[in-house]
Amino acid sequence: METDSGYILIVEDDQKLAGLIAEFLQAQGLQVAVEADGGAAVQRILDTQPALVVLDLMLPGEDGLSICERVRAAGFLRPILMLTARSEDEAQIRGLELGADDYVNKPVRPQVLLARIRALLRRTSEPEAESVPTRLEFGDLVIDNDRREAWLRGELIELTGAEFDLLWLLSSNAGRILSREEIFIALRGIEYDGQDRSIDVRISRIRPKIGDDPDLPRLIKTVRSKGYLFVSPGPDQL
Repeated sequence: METDSGYILIVEDDQKLAGLIAEFLQAQGLQVAVEADGGAAVQRILDTQPALVVLDLMLPGEDGLSICERVRAAGFLRPILMLTARSEDEAQIRGLELGADDYVNKPVRPQVLLARIRALLRRTSEPEAESVPTRLEFGDLVIDNDRREAWLRGELIELTGAEFDLLWLLSSNAGRILSREEIFIALRGIEYDGQDRSIDVRISRIRPKIGDDPDLPRLIKTVRSKGYLFVSPGPDQL
């Protein structure tokens, strides 16, 4: 069994597909392991703490959505990338709601998968530039990028890695509208295709966690046809 967390775990019961993905990623210099049994995946993820999990949606023993939900509930914070069929829009949204960081549609294009994996790994490994503030305070809301944690009225907010990255991106650009194109490039290293709803889903989950009203948001505002705006509250709102 793996003894360190510097590897990628592929949870996929299709042995041919899993083998091809593993071979391709290993050729790119990544350390990879494969788990075919959904029923065994949760414990393996929690025991070995991989740097990233590539998780198929449909698995024997336990499906990918259940696995994602259980490992997040148990405190696993590292990236989870789900493999889904193009027709599984609802499952994709549900996966993001349960804590998945990204998804790739089947049939898997190796270069696209590699780009998504590298983008997720960069988010968790790249040090922040010294000139950029690492702690932001907006009244009762405190966001610390060094610790990758946020607090509301002194209480720790439960955020997935992807949710924190998006919250930090928006809050560190407070007062500036960020388009979906800018957000996608910053967080995922790819261009926005005009259809992906993952950012919208993530923002809808972040708003109530930071004390924002989902119906009449005052912190993260949707600017029609332009993108999202994080509003720094004035003194009368603190």
